[in-house]
Amino acid sequence: MANGLFVPLSTGFLLAHLVEHALTSRILLISWWTTGSPAGRQVMQQVVTGATSGIGRAYAEELAKRGLDIVLISRSEDKLRSVAKEIESRYKRQTHVIQTDFTEGHSIYSAIAKQLEGLEIGILVNNVGMNYIGVLANFLDVPDPDQRITQVINCNTLSVTQMSRLVLPGMLEREKGLIINISSEAASQPQPMLSVYSATKIFVTYFSRCLHAEYSSKGITVQCVVPFVVSTNMTHNVPVNPMVKSAASFAREALNTVGYTSYTSGCLTHALQHFALSIFFPGWLRLSSFCVQRMATFAQSIEPHLKERMAETKNKQD
Repeated sequence: MANGLFVPLSTGFLLAHLVEHALTSRILLISWWTTGSPAGRQVMQQVVTGATSGIGRAYAEELAKRGLDIVLISRSEDKLRSVAKEIESRYKRQTHVIQTDFTEGHSIYSAIAKQLEGLEIGILVNNVGMNYIGVLANFLDVPDPDQRITQVINCNTLSVTQMSRLVLPGMLEREKGLIINISSEAASQPQPMLSVYSATKIFVTYFSRCLHAEYSSKGITVQCVVPFVVSTNMTHNVPVNPMVKSAASFAREALNTVGYTSYTSGCLTHALQHFALSIFFPGWLRLSSFCVQRMATFAQSIEPHLKERMAETKNKQD
């Protein structure tokens, strides 16, 4: 009898804790990232890079849904205007758009800094990122490697460091701020056939954790989010299933971890997958010649299907 009561009671307590956890995270995001006196409180701006699709757009919409104003930064002016209009209409929040191409390197950041002048930035979501090819491939098999590899490094690593440099001084002055950097499960272990992408994402992980150690005592939280597969353009919009999250669902669950952890898989299903892979597919196995050869064979077998999905994705974007 006691055991029979224990299961539903414990489940009830767990559900109640999760609800409380989600509500508390929502309140934290609204209360932490406001400034001024209670009578004249001003909501600060929250900056999201790569904000017109995928995880970036989902973060922007989720932050707006929680009552925060958004600065959207991305490459396409038309898509920026479209997303901004939708956020303003649906969530009744103010938006500001900045058009830029993060693959262009250091030259873009002076212009971004000018457009951020006068804005008090409470949250920065460093989401923008790219892979150098839509399929698994060896390093030298990347099309146009001279240009493409530099673009990936500029987009995945330079953006994170430079955007953090731009917003940190204001956060330090207010002794309050949140930087969310999106890494990847591909960085949890060295990943052959995704070598540059994997390497740039482990940079994001290490940079984030070091930055949090340096500035957490000054009121700044730097959270590193390490997702597994999320259905986005980068993953060719793979169908959502119990193992694959939609971007909206992932952003909602990941934001609920803010204030509780500085390093997270973002959601329970991804954390469980990470745990399973660390046991059954460790780094030494991934790096073995046997495994790399099998991966190359697998990549060749799925390449036609992936290219078909890439074409479908491109048509939808056009």
